[in-house]
Amino acid sequence: MKHNIKAYIYKGEKYYIAECAEISVITQGKTLDETIANLQEAVNLHLEGEDPAEYDLVENPTILVIMELEMAVSVA
Repeated sequence: MKHNIKAYIYKGEKYYIAECAEISVITQGKTLDETIANLQEAVNLHLEGEDPAEYDLVENPTILVIMELEMAVSVA
């Protein structure tokens, strides 16, 4: 049984996008804080009334966030 749900956050054209690997959840936000809050809410709503074991998850799993960052390149 998995203890966490993996989610990837990356910058879209206008918003940050959060996408879960193991469950069908995708959300967005203008800021990282908003995106993370939206991700928590979306995961909770997706699993509401469901048996986590059906997703191979323990009761009350955590969310493990992996974030894609662009490299800061300076031109000399």
